[in-house]
Amino acid sequence: MIGAGLAGAEAAWQLAERGHPVVLSEMRPVRATAAHLTDQFAELVCSNSLGSDVPDRAGGLLHAEMRRLGSLILQCAEATRVPAGGALAVDREKFAEEVTRRVGAHPNIEVRREEVTAIPASGLVVVASGPLTSDALSASLQTLTGTEALYFYDAISPIVERESLDMGICFGESRWGRGEQEEGDYLNCPMNAEEYRRFVEALKGAEKIPLRGFEANDKLFFEGCLPIEVLAARGEEALAFGPMRPVGLTDPRTGRRPHAVVQLRQDNLAGSLYNLVGFQTNIKWGEQERILRLIPGLEKAEFVRLGQMHRNTFINSPQLLEPTLQFKARPDLLFAGQIVGVEGYAGNAATGLLAGINGARVLEGKAPLVLPRETMLGALCWYVTHAEPKHFQPMKANFGIMPEMADKPRAKAERGAAQARRSLAALEGFLDSALANPAAIV
Repeated sequence: MIGAGLAGAEAAWQLAERGHPVVLSEMRPVRATAAHLTDQFAELVCSNSLGSDVPDRAGGLLHAEMRRLGSLILQCAEATRVPAGGALAVDREKFAEEVTRRVGAHPNIEVRREEVTAIPASGLVVVASGPLTSDALSASLQTLTGTEALYFYDAISPIVERESLDMGICFGESRWGRGEQEEGDYLNCPMNAEEYRRFVEALKGAEKIPLRGFEANDKLFFEGCLPIEVLAARGEEALAFGPMRPVGLTDPRTGRRPHAVVQLRQDNLAGSLYNLVGFQTNIKWGEQERILRLIPGLEKAEFVRLGQMHRNTFINSPQLLEPTLQFKARPDLLFAGQIVGVEGYAGNAATGLLAGINGARVLEGKAPLVLPRETMLGALCWYVTHAEPKHFQPMKANFGIMPEMADKPRAKAERGAAQARRSLAALEGFLDSALANPAAIV
């Protein structure tokens, strides 16, 4: 087991609980990172919240599934919980101490404080080294996966729910009509000159997320991936000649080419999510929602994910992994946590949970589990292993990645509750089927 963050600690626990001896390697404190402050396992380096714990929210549903599957991280979170309304927030120090204590005391887990510099060539291996994977291990991963399948910087564009777009303004079209689909491969949000100028001024005045020292001091951080607010500051028409260029497009409302356009690309197979093309940004999230809703057609947009830019090591999972989290070219090598392209504390821990369960099954000669796509964890693992490899970006738990419901309620709150009922029923049915078959026991 490489790494004792949320995913690594969870995966080690799941393997150990199933009777398998685990060597858990954690490089801290032998080798520090630029973000961690302690040598404790599962240290939360940003927020102390694991997200919503309300069952009809995406995060809360993921929590419910993790509890049903026996998550160590959720048990430790409950033990160190602090008041936070509907969110699952923890005492940061006590949480990490509890995870460290329980993992370290398990009779089947041997903790080694050492840096792993290369992927072991044999035996079951789970890589959960996190977003700040060391240079030596990153080099080993590049050799294993190929240099173009490992990313060191995360430039995430916002994602919106399609049904929240104003389709009286947005129109489908590919530049010069060269798309694969007759209705166009992109949705386009046209802007006239006045709308464009207002948008640019908002970007220039927006409050930014401060870069951490090791990010700000890295000369390559923004190379080839400039945030939209940086481009806006370089000239009044920089965006209109960059990611918002309108060439090859015609606004059906006017019959003319717009002054500028924001293009949205389909982000999932169901066509329920779209990402804003070329809109990587480091603007604070509250500001982002306000500014992005200045875009015609996005006035009432529901954002599944907002943009961000930060140091992050992750692999091209759609190219490399099965939904079981196994490496396609080596079934006894599994990946978990942020390195597979999942976002959020709960998502990281949940993939560690599945990697631990499936790692045990590999050792026992059983078929690894592919969770139903109707479950949140199943949908998340399916998404990160089936997204378009060329445009793959990390994803957090959200209802948009799940299969469409046949009779979807109209009210948003009712939809969440219905999704949760379907997901938990699917998980129970899956587990009942597994328990009925000794070769598939969880």
